[in-house]
Amino acid sequence: MNFSNHFSDAANRMQPAAIRSIFNRMQPGTISFAPGMPAFSTFPVERIKAATAAMDDEAMRQSMQYTVTEGYLPLREWVARQMPVSTATTADNVQVISGCQQAIDLMGRVFLNPGDKVAVSAPTYTGGLSTLSVYGAEFVEIACDDEGMLPESVEAALQQSPKFIYCIPNFMNPTGVDMCLERRQAVVDLARQYEVPILEDDPYGELRYKGDPVASLYELGPDCVVYAGTFSKVFAPGFRVGWLVAPIEAKERLTRAKQTSDLQVSGYTQRLLFDAAQDGFLQEQIARVRGYYYDQRNLMMEGIDQYFPPEVNYVTPSGGMFVWCELPERIDATELLETALDRKIAYVPGTLFYASDSGKNTLRLSFSLASAQEIDEGLKRLGNLFAEVIG
Repeated sequence: MNFSNHFSDAANRMQPAAIRSIFNRMQPGTISFAPGMPAFSTFPVERIKAATAAMDDEAMRQSMQYTVTEGYLPLREWVARQMPVSTATTADNVQVISGCQQAIDLMGRVFLNPGDKVAVSAPTYTGGLSTLSVYGAEFVEIACDDEGMLPESVEAALQQSPKFIYCIPNFMNPTGVDMCLERRQAVVDLARQYEVPILEDDPYGELRYKGDPVASLYELGPDCVVYAGTFSKVFAPGFRVGWLVAPIEAKERLTRAKQTSDLQVSGYTQRLLFDAAQDGFLQEQIARVRGYYYDQRNLMMEGIDQYFPPEVNYVTPSGGMFVWCELPERIDATELLETALDRKIAYVPGTLFYASDSGKNTLRLSFSLASAQEIDEGLKRLGNLFAEVIG
């Protein structure tokens, strides 16, 4: 049987994960700055073992049963307490999800018909683009600088009547940009003016290396923002536990969408993570993880300063996992990747993060997984390659 004759239009819009395809092309021994994955050494293995051993038989049985789609109530109550008091968030506003990625999928299912527009930053998270594309989304790009979305570009996008805005204000993937408070307020004000909801994707907010946290879009506009958070970057991504917080009307529809998708996040995983995070452990864990990535960031910036030619532009991120680089405009980073892979060094070409055919001279480097030795050697190889092609 030829199954391809029976695939839906949505299935035909599905594309392989672009970044994961880079992994398949890497030779053994390749130094990779491609994956935005947490470091194995940050996972709280001993704490998880202790929480597993401490769970009594009845609690374990309860957690192994089907449960409500909304999620484990103590976990939802904990999430509600973490949100700013001014938002009046309760557990009723919280839906436990399978990481921030599911929030993007649920928004697509609830809000989009084929041909509907979504406003996105240029560049933005490639997984967001590929997920929303399945629902037939057309993208309206919003220009950005090193302080975030440009208000005039946001308004121009909203004048095209998108169904929602998708953005990552804290240490944006891929650029690492931290949107300033004034820009955040402007985005919320414009969203209210044009009556367009916002999906705020916040997987990196806890990875702030300096300064005080900036108010989230949800804090500034709880009436128009769906906020998505996750334990993946600060605890363990394999748990697949995240959450979204939304106004009741939107949250109830998103919960219905989840019911028709996977019924619930694993009750056992939710309970185990909640128990392990108690007694101040989660804050201690966040501090450890933040310190680790801060050191990794510094190693990468030292190597870039030492090995990259001056024609390569970059900004030192104040949080997150990524450094965004711009080569001279005449150089295509996608084409150059083939030579880099031959020299056993990998990165992600920037064009994958654009809805349009833009960013050909850009690339993303992740400092989360590589060792100190790999960072030094990998940046030396990249620096030599860049110097050759720049001339």
